[in-house]
Amino acid sequence: MLSRLSFNSITRAFSQLSHAPYHKAPVKVAVTGGSGQIAYSLLLRIASGAFLGPDQPVDLAIYDLPQMQQALRGVVMELHDCAFPTLNSLIATDVYGSVFDNVDYVFLVGAKPRGPGMERSDLLKQNGEIFVEVGKALDKYAKKTVKIITVGNPANTNCLIAMANAPSLPKENFTAMTRLDHNRALWQLAAKTDARVTDVKNLAIWGNHSSTMYPDITSTSVKGKPAKELVDHKWVAEEFIPVVQQRGAAIIAARKLSSAASAGNAALDHMRDWVQGTHGEWVSMAVPSDLYKGEYGVPEGLIFSYPVTCANGGYDLVRGLKLDKFSEEKLKVTTDELLSEKKAVEHLLKP
Repeated sequence: MLSRLSFNSITRAFSQLSHAPYHKAPVKVAVTGGSGQIAYSLLLRIASGAFLGPDQPVDLAIYDLPQMQQALRGVVMELHDCAFPTLNSLIATDVYGSVFDNVDYVFLVGAKPRGPGMERSDLLKQNGEIFVEVGKALDKYAKKTVKIITVGNPANTNCLIAMANAPSLPKENFTAMTRLDHNRALWQLAAKTDARVTDVKNLAIWGNHSSTMYPDITSTSVKGKPAKELVDHKWVAEEFIPVVQQRGAAIIAARKLSSAASAGNAALDHMRDWVQGTHGEWVSMAVPSDLYKGEYGVPEGLIFSYPVTCANGGYDLVRGLKLDKFSEEKLKVTTDELLSEKKAVEHLLKP
């Protein structure tokens, strides 16, 4: 395998690998925050074919800040050393234009983490300014068919900011990740009912990717039986929902680091299902509420998690669900939080 690596004055790394021996044309996949832990767990799987399949060559483009280029260089070395046949080319840089130019799929992982004593409003402000720049770069360089997932927190509102600053791109191209919450809920319910996660159907995550999101088993079945007949409401309200909502904090408390591996896995699940379809299965995705015109009482102008199905490269809302009073109250809490976040960044939503 022939490879070449060089860095220039903008700390740009580029390697052109030998073309993978496939008939399909390469697709370009971009990842921001490339030296971070979530991206580290994600990049290897994208390059290996776990995202788009073992017969799809990938041109991988990685972004990180100028001061992170040395660490990013190490990530590039590891990608080289894996010698993935599906990795057609690789670029690592601190220039958005190079990363987003003609890109097909984008994982927006990079975001400033919440530090000790930092208020959520501070995090919104600092990350909001980052995602203004991201949105403008996507608007200028990306394909109009690009698919985008926002992983960096606060993911829903970061996604909203990027979308607002990319007016030439269709709104449906922008999504945020609640698949991690969905996967966490699947496991909790499967463990409680002595089942496999594949036995759990029609689970939903509503709202914000935060401690207010609502994991909903109202329509869920386990091995064909209604989940609400297998578990009592007390367990759902006092154990299941709080555990799923607070799982990220519990992992940080246990390992002193964030849930990087499961987050990277969930981002891959989200994007792979969006591209390849869910074959009628429900998944949870945070998407523009404008697409659904107030369905389930969710106001327009938010990035809101719903149960969806994916097919033919698109996603569609699961409609006609009956929400009980408990669910309606939970949806109101998470909706109010998203509205509050939106208000805090209103000045960033006008490109």
